[in-house]
Amino acid sequence: MTQTISQVPGAEQKLLKRRRPLVWLATVAVAAVVVPVLFSMFTNERFRWGVVISYLFDPDILAGLGRTLLLTAVSMSIAVVLGIVLAVMAGANNLLLNSISKAYIWIFRGTPVLVQILVWFNLAALYPTLVLGLPFGATLGKWSTNDLITPFSAAILGLALNEAAYMAEIVRAGLTSVDRGQHEAAQALGMHKSLLFRKIALPQAMRIIVPPTGNETINMLKNSALVSVIALPELLYSAQIIASQNFQVIPLLLVATIWYLVITSILTLIQSRLEKKFAVRTHTNTARKVPVQ
Repeated sequence: MTQTISQVPGAEQKLLKRRRPLVWLATVAVAAVVVPVLFSMFTNERFRWGVVISYLFDPDILAGLGRTLLLTAVSMSIAVVLGIVLAVMAGANNLLLNSISKAYIWIFRGTPVLVQILVWFNLAALYPTLVLGLPFGATLGKWSTNDLITPFSAAILGLALNEAAYMAEIVRAGLTSVDRGQHEAAQALGMHKSLLFRKIALPQAMRIIVPPTGNETINMLKNSALVSVIALPELLYSAQIIASQNFQVIPLLLVATIWYLVITSILTLIQSRLEKKFAVRTHTNTARKVPVQ
């Protein structure tokens, strides 16, 4: 004969009476540190919260925020598409495609994104002109590198191509998590590889791909601040420009920090919703049972 915990006389009361002294001690210790810090932040006049609030919706700050969001969206979209292509190439039974994918990932994942942004921004030093044409054939077009590689395009290239290397590994991990028997069953039914990828492999891999992709999107948002080194007026650089004029460095940095936290929180919420959407839903009975003599 078995009964659940709730059916055992006195079991629920025993669980409720259980004490966790270490948890309470840790809570008190953390509160003893956090509360004074927060009190100091909001009472220290040097933070100049009035200045922070006055610049929070400044037109230049909002314009910089818009560029940051645009950089994040465009770069991440390119990175996801290119990452899928690289992951498929890495899994292909073709030595050339496999080698190109691995070399790409090795180079772009092995060098700092800041270095890559600077290389793209200074590409004209290596190639003053960019030529489109057939090898040893007619030239279809010729452009000045300085005209094509603007600060914005250099930022997109640096962020997107670097992130694509990480996305390739994430997608590859997701695809390899799909049971091999699913591939064999689809091939036995005569399903083409491209259809198998789109209808079977990728949808099932999404539950593995989505969580790290959400984290990478948040990292992309923060990494966009690196493009300030090439004088692209995104959120951080816009705040720095204003601070150089009014000398309110800390308040303007706090303005940028607040907006980063707001957007990060929104992205985290979206990530949570997507994870729930792609999660595998299982209905199991989790009621614990204990034997009764």
